[in-house]
Amino acid sequence: MFGHDRRSALWQIERAVRPVGELFEGAESKKQELKDRSPEASGSPLATMTPVERMITDYAEMGLTLGPHPMTFRRGELAMRGVLRAVDLSRTRNGRRVRVAGVVITRQRPGSAKGFVFLTLEDETGIANIIVRPDLLTEQFLTVMDESFLMVEGKLQIQEKVTSVKAERLYKLDGQRPAIDSHDFY
Repeated sequence: MFGHDRRSALWQIERAVRPVGELFEGAESKKQELKDRSPEASGSPLATMTPVERMITDYAEMGLTLGPHPMTFRRGELAMRGVLRAVDLSRTRNGRRVRVAGVVITRQRPGSAKGFVFLTLEDETGIANIIVRPDLLTEQFLTVMDESFLMVEGKLQIQEKVTSVKAERLYKLDGQRPAIDSHDFY
């Protein structure tokens, strides 16, 4: 951003448009001294944002990010727990027990589905379709309906080139993450 990281750029903008204020009245010589310094020397006293902080701020301000997907920051930990990426599901054997994780981007509960709920999870590689049985929905209602980031354990089902995971257990993913709203259709 014109030679500055995000916080430093905001700091420079604020310095340029706000009056000096009561605390620094009469300190014109100090103000001139600061103006004479290079942008690097007069940068923000705030720490540079981490990639996770930038992503969280992007979602808070714009509802999206041009940076890395939120799941990218968790992939190492998830891989150690045996969690597959969405792109890997289609290459996995039908009927195998799998774990998948992602951001819940849709929840569907059609009246014709006899109480089943269908979730769409998104990770940094694509989407995973999740099928939640009515009894599992009852057992884990708040997790299914309220959590934005989930890990799902279940059996992989591939029928007519459609890949889904029949959920057996759902877990919320804790940690630093942006607030992301799903598109729910009930």
